[in-house]
This record gives sequence, structure tokens and C-alpha cells, in this order.
Amino acid sequence: MQTRSSNLSEILLAKGLVGADELLAAEREQRVAHRPLGRVLLDRHAITETQLMSALAEQMSLEFVDLRDQPVDAMVASLVPDAIARSHGIIPIGLDEHGRLRLAMSDPTNVVAIDDVRTITDRAVVPVVATHEDVLAAIDQVQGAGTSVEQVAGDLDVGDDTTAEVGQVVEADEAPIVRFVNAIIQQAVGARASDIHIEPGEREVGVRFRIR
Repeated sequence: MQTRSSNLSEILLAKGLVGADELLAAEREQRVAHRPLGRVLLDRHAITETQLMSALAEQMSLEFVDLRDQPVDAMVASLVPDAIARSHGIIPIGLDEHGRLRLAMSDPTNVVAIDDVRTITDRAVVPVVATHEDVLAAIDQVQGAGTSVEQVAGDLDVGDDTTAEVGQVVEADEAPIVRFVNAIIQQAVGARASDIHIEPGEREVGVRFRIR
């Protein structure tokens, strides 16, 4: 544990994120309070969570991703149930060139989370590091987009009689099919999809995105 803190200290100093005096004071508090050095520095407002997670990622030789700028593949993210993603603070954000799942984690030491995702998705997992706040925000965004499509799709169930009454006028922007298509496009844009594939069935319509 001490070696881990020492390595983190060197990285923070090398990056110029903290000064030597601030770091020494934080390390003294760490020894007295028996708390992680990173948490002490956060509570002292010496560094931000983004800076800390970036340094921890470097310490562990992992990639740090800023989910505010990183596109999330909504179809890949949906492979892990919402409850599990939230409990572990994780979200799959896409696939790498080898087909492995890129898993954004707020705690990359959580091997249980990695094992759970491997079991659920039956894919190899490549952990990357992100802040807890950004992970939860990404989960909310993906879940919200998926829900909006499902809700709008429900409005399309108009029964067997699809003929409008004489004189009935429906505004184009308010038509269920228009809102359904708009919801699909909005989700595709958020996931940075290159193609949208709509597969009509007898009772269901499948929607798939191609992410490049």
C-alpha cells in the first residue's frame, strides 16, 4: 500500500498537479487518518477527480478516458444491465479492434466487476479508467436514450384500423412515426453511429447501429 502511494506521489509531482509542500502535508494526514492519499488530496481540494483518476490510470498502465468527450456505443453499453453497471460504477463504451469490450471503470481494481462483465457478455474485457461522476452520467444518458425510443415505439401500436377519420388532421411533428424516427436518429448521433439498420418484423421492428 505504501509503494502504491509513493508511486502515485511521483506521478502527481511529475505532472505538476501538486506541489511538494502540499503533497507532504497530504501524506502526513494520510498516515494519521489511514485514508488513501488520493482521497486526502481530493478532500483538501488539491486536485480534481479527473486529475486523480488520470494519475491512477498512468500508475496502473491503463488508458484514462474523459466520458464527456468520449462517444459511448449505446448498443454495447446495453450488454450490461443498468443495476450492475451502477452498482460497480462501470459502463461498456465500445469494442476495440480485437472485439474486446472496452469497460470504463471508476475503480479499475474491482476484479469482481470485470469478472461479472466477462460472464454476462461472454467477451474479453479491456478496462479503462473514468471518473465515477462521468460513468454515472454516461449510464443515465444511454438509458435515457434507450427508454425514449421504447416509449415512442409504444405509441406506434395503433391497432388494426390505421385509417384516419375524414377531416382528421395530424401535425407532422406530432405523428408517432416521426417522433420514433427522431428518437432513433438522436440515439444514433449520441453513439456516433455510421449507419442505422431498421429490420421490420411481423410484430416487432429491430433497430441496429453500426459503430465505426
